[in-house]
Amino acid sequence: MLNKLYPDTYLDSVDDIDFEMYYKKGIRGIVSDIDNTLVPHGAPADEHIIKVFEKIHGMGIDTCLISNNKKLRVEPFAKAVNSKFIYDAHKPSRESYKKAMELMNTDKESTLFIGDQIFTDIWGANRTGIETVMLKQIDKKEEIQIILKRIPEKLILWLWKRKVRK
Repeated sequence: MLNKLYPDTYLDSVDDIDFEMYYKKGIRGIVSDIDNTLVPHGAPADEHIIKVFEKIHGMGIDTCLISNNKKLRVEPFAKAVNSKFIYDAHKPSRESYKKAMELMNTDKESTLFIGDQIFTDIWGANRTGIETVMLKQIDKKEEIQIILKRIPEKLILWLWKRKVRK
């Protein structure tokens, strides 16, 4: 059961992801969370993240943003980075991950997921069979329900790091 909560990779930020390596591995679609993964919670797409998406798209990798947030938050962000999107995604439900792959014409083997939370992002992607990259949260200021989830996340990440070292 714990394996479904473990990320495949854990990095500091989107800047640490080796997109070229993933492209060589056959990744042709990236599904990503937005808030605290790409930008601080509620922030618009900035020039830096727009350039990251331009680089990804320039390599021939499609993107789809999935967020539990509302359309009013997700659509403008997706337009700014020229990405497909799914709002009100009900993560960790597998349905949004599957729909994202349909929108990008990819499958489990050619899709990568990027997120910052274990119990929504990583668990949902792992249950769908997608490779996962977990990023450290950008902003410590979060809603109380997320703050409470971060407590057991620390234990799970500690267990994951112990397993990886063996």
